[in-house]
Amino acid sequence: MTTTTKTVLTEEEVQKAYEVLKPVVEHTPLQHSEYLSQKYNCQVYLKREDLQAVRSFKIRGAYYAISQTPEDARKRGVVCASAGNHAQGVAWTSAKMDIPSTIFMPTTTPQQKVDQVKFFGGKNATIKLTGDTFDEANAAANEFCEENNQTFIAPFNDLHTMAGQGTLAVEVFKDAEEKNLDVDYLFAAVGGGGLISGVSTHTKAVSPDTTVVGVEPSGASSMAKAFSLGHPVNLEKVDTFVDGAAVRKVGQLTYNTCQEYVDRLVQVPEGLDSKTILDVYSKMALVAEPAGALSIAALEVYKDQLAGKTVVCVVSGGNNDINRMQEIEEKSLIYQGLQHYFVVSFAQRAGALREFVNVVLNPDDDITKFEYTKKVNSSDGPVLVGVRLGDAGNLDSLLERLRDFDPDYINLQDNQALYRMMV
Repeated sequence: MTTTTKTVLTEEEVQKAYEVLKPVVEHTPLQHSEYLSQKYNCQVYLKREDLQAVRSFKIRGAYYAISQTPEDARKRGVVCASAGNHAQGVAWTSAKMDIPSTIFMPTTTPQQKVDQVKFFGGKNATIKLTGDTFDEANAAANEFCEENNQTFIAPFNDLHTMAGQGTLAVEVFKDAEEKNLDVDYLFAAVGGGGLISGVSTHTKAVSPDTTVVGVEPSGASSMAKAFSLGHPVNLEKVDTFVDGAAVRKVGQLTYNTCQEYVDRLVQVPEGLDSKTILDVYSKMALVAEPAGALSIAALEVYKDQLAGKTVVCVVSGGNNDINRMQEIEEKSLIYQGLQHYFVVSFAQRAGALREFVNVVLNPDDDITKFEYTKKVNSSDGPVLVGVRLGDAGNLDSLLERLRDFDPDYINLQDNQALYRMMV
């Protein structure tokens, strides 16, 4: 009988990558968070990969994978596809090694990340915006490689890339030993699976009792889908809000390694992730991008299991576009049940708005949006109303009064197509 052995990342490869990267990348701090520790009644430490030169862990896998490419192939040029952070790592490395790089990015990539790739790559990097998703950009990048005989630097499904990402875990446990810490839980984000593969491989080699938790965005949980079916598979739909982890299909190599070493997977709603981004910014002056905040957001999901434990969260990146903050705040408020939008029929007469405010709203509620166009020869007309509640617990009573005011009102939270069109 023939036995098939699945290829997984090894601890030896992670250690080899660590030796290569040690003089190149930042040894980022394992930073104790007093705020999060008090909030969750445990000891929380943050692995601050947002402090890397490119403000993300992706510099590790990119540099190591390129360093392991034969010199003649490097000089012909390297190619990658990325929503941003891997692209920055490849661009930074190409400038450092003085080799050409071609970076394929989805057209939906935040401008801040596009600009950063240009900055880090300089004259060595050529950017091509292609497709609406990572997968479309990835397909274009692979086609370009074949046509131009250049080397593709995979963002996650490559043993060298995975090993490079795993070197941050080597630093975590070296620092934990110096601080005399036994790590009970380690949380890290999951997109395509490169980070969690590398981190879990080293963690289980040096601290097998540590529970490794992979954290995915609810709208792009491709690793959980692979776990449920027993193999990687394309998601039918991907929410791109957490752009650094919005991957339609995880890699076979990352899937194999996660099956071997990752203890649990957890999904975080985009609203909770948004709330976490704002929370750590206001309380800790920490700028985390949506993917970078996933590991911290997962503490809220796991809070009943963390009392008295020592927890490490990998803050995987800090490339957050400031122009997205309004969207992030909106998603946070909706998640907390504070922000609501309705289409309400108003009588076309003086005093109708005053009546709505006096009769429907709670005293501490606020109108955040009011759009109305007077209809000719009509006794009433539809109004788009945004209401921010002073207390989320007052929603049911508000809806009762709203129903009395207009029995046919529309709650836009129940109709996402209308919400996207009108709000």
